[in-house]
Amino acid sequence: MAGGSIAFNEWDDDNLNYLVLKNIDFEGHTFGVSPYFGYFVANNTAIGARFNYSRYYFNLGQFDLNLGEDFNISLSDLYYLEHDFDASAFVRTYMPLGKSKVFGFFSEVDLTYSHAKGKNTTGSGTDFEGTMEHVNCIQLGFCPGLTAFATDFMAVECSVGVMGLQYKWKDQKTNRVETGRSRSGGANFKINLFSINLGMTFYL
Repeated sequence: MAGGSIAFNEWDDDNLNYLVLKNIDFEGHTFGVSPYFGYFVANNTAIGARFNYSRYYFNLGQFDLNLGEDFNISLSDLYYLEHDFDASAFVRTYMPLGKSKVFGFFSEVDLTYSHAKGKNTTGSGTDFEGTMEHVNCIQLGFCPGLTAFATDFMAVECSVGVMGLQYKWKDQKTNRVETGRSRSGGANFKINLFSINLGMTFYL
C-alpha cells in the first residue's frame, strides 16, 4: 500500500481590530507533506515506513492588547521559522466494521525519529536578538483510525495520534554566543487533538 497527506494554512492580517485586540499586523503559513509506504505480511497486517516534512513561518509585525488604562501589552517585530523532518517505521492492523466491506478500523504502532531546526528573532536595530535551535526527538506512539474504501484499490483514512513514550533534546544558540539546552522525556497516552490526519491510501 502507498499513500500520504498534505496540509497548508495561511494567515494575512493587516491592521485588524477585534474586541480588546488592536492593530494586529500578522502573516504566516504552515505546510506539511507526509508520504508513506507499506507491505502486507499477512491478512490485515502491514509493516511500512512514513516520512514527513513540515514548515512553520510566523511574522508578527504589531500586536496590542488593551484591557484598560492600567493594563496594556504591545508586541512587535517577532519572527519564527522552523523546518521539521520525521522518519517512522510502523506496524498496522485492520479490523472490518461489522460486515461492512466499505468501512473499517485500523490501529498503528510507530517508532519515530524527528529533527527540527528553527530560528526566532525579536526587535530590530540595536534591540535585535536572534536564536537558532536544533531539536531531536524519539517517540513510540499509537495511532488508531477509520478507513473508508471508495474503490477496491483506494481508501480515505482519518486517524488521531496518541503520544506514547517520548524523549526530546534541544540545543539553542542566541546571538551566536549564548548557548542553552533542554532534555525531557516521559510517557503520555492521551489523545493528541493536534495530530488529527486525513489522507488517502492506495492498495496495489
